[in-house]
Amino acid sequence: MPSKLWNNDGELFRLARHELFAAVVGDVMDQLGLRRQFLPPRIQPLTRDMVTIGRAMPVLSVDYNDTNVAEASNPVTKRPFGMMMDALDSLKPNEIYFCTGSSPEYALWGELMSTRAIHCGAVGAILNGYTRDIKGILDLRFPVFCFGSYAQDQGVRGKVVDYRISVKVGQAVIAPGDILFGDCDGVCVVPRQAEEEVFTAALEKARGEKHVRQEIEAGMPAREAFEKYGIL
Repeated sequence: MPSKLWNNDGELFRLARHELFAAVVGDVMDQLGLRRQFLPPRIQPLTRDMVTIGRAMPVLSVDYNDTNVAEASNPVTKRPFGMMMDALDSLKPNEIYFCTGSSPEYALWGELMSTRAIHCGAVGAILNGYTRDIKGILDLRFPVFCFGSYAQDQGVRGKVVDYRISVKVGQAVIAPGDILFGDCDGVCVVPRQAEEEVFTAALEKARGEKHVRQEIEAGMPAREAFEKYGIL
């Protein structure tokens, strides 16, 4: 949504990468009554300096026993990986592949998926589970947030059954097109309908925090700083 501070997603995401962090965005959403917007803390970046911000492309994965798929009545069940490749190929610029639904018994992401996502213009993958091929992913410099690394393959254990649908992880609901913002402190979900208000307020707060830090560095007590600026 356009704002006096940005005109499009590209400008907003550059501003956020330069000036914001997940914690300050979460603080602002708390103040606005949006208090269930963080993904579970187990979802972490592969490296502490990874940052991603983009539009959510939710993907639903489920566990399967692949030994019986020939007898399945659902044609999706018979396809290798289900709809995973359809979901991956549907990625658009500035989108984030967000996968949830299955058990953490296999990897939901890997190097070749990262390579395809980069070609599509995607800006990250966030998984309610594991990735694999970490060395290759790090070489690609593609942001991935997940539980960590686990080599066991999804192929005979899980399938994507839908994508571009609303999903729920922990207390957070993620709808297609919501903004996901992740850094070393975690991942928050900014609902599309609130994004202008949230990011406008977050930029104001972040800029105010820089001033408060200068005051504290100059010797101002924490209580005095909070009473004067309402920030700490």
